[in-house]
Order: sequence, then C-alpha cells, then structure tokens
Amino acid sequence: MSDKPLNSGAVEGAGNWFPYPASKPARLMPPIALAYIGDAVYEVAVRQYLLAHPNLRPNHLHRRATKLVSAKAQCRMLGLLETVLTDEERDIVRQGRNAKSGSLPKNADVLEYRHATALEGLIGYLYCDGHLDRLTELITYGIAQMENTEKS
Repeated sequence: MSDKPLNSGAVEGAGNWFPYPASKPARLMPPIALAYIGDAVYEVAVRQYLLAHPNLRPNHLHRRATKLVSAKAQCRMLGLLETVLTDEERDIVRQGRNAKSGSLPKNADVLEYRHATALEGLIGYLYCDGHLDRLTELITYGIAQMENTEKS
C-alpha cells in the first residue's frame, strides 16, 4: 500500500471527498451542475444525521429522510437559512433558483422545485469550492431548524 494520502490527486483546497477534482472552479460551473452534486452531498448528510439516531429501521429511516430531502422540505430549509447566508451565498442561491433544469417536478410545485434546486446548488458550490466547514455549518443549522419547527 502506498504512503500517499488517498486524496493526493485532488486540487489543494478543493472540497472533494475523493480524488476527482472538478474540471473548473465552482464559480464557473453551471448552477444545474452544482445542484447535481449538491443533491448527492445533501442526501449523504441527511442519511448520516439519521444514522446518529437510535431508530434504524429502514421504513423509519426512509420516512424521516423524505421529510428532509423532498423538494418541499428543501424549499422550507432554504427559507430557514436565508437570514444566515452571506451575499456570495445569496448570489449562488439566486443563480440556482433561476436555472432551467429541463425537468418537471413530480411532487412539488415549480416554485418549490426551483428553491430546492437553489439549495442543492448552494450545497454543491460550497462542496466543490472547498468550504466544508461552512457547508457543515449550514446543513447542521438547517436540519436543526427543520426538526425544531416540526416539533412545534
């Protein structure tokens, strides 16, 4: 086995979990491409959050995950995060919200779907640009806010 770190092929400072750096800086990537990776990163974050709880039955995990990853939930989360976003993050959100995805939402209206895409785009941007601490901060805060509003 080699002594080289596993991510030695990644660009220094890039937020990659694996040694596959993006083909261009995050700021130059299309919002839909950022949403593509952001969707996956957010899904992993939610699944890891759910595994931190005692009830690990598959049906329970699926129901809880749906309450956090659906377009309706992501739209709601973006609304809860808006007051803590930086100007740069708001700009990324605006670009994601205005992006044309080419697909129609299945279980949400168009506005919810666009806001969900905007949240995924922000997550993708933070991930690809290497802002993992900020990414973690926003997702942790957002999930906590979602859980608190659900209990109220």
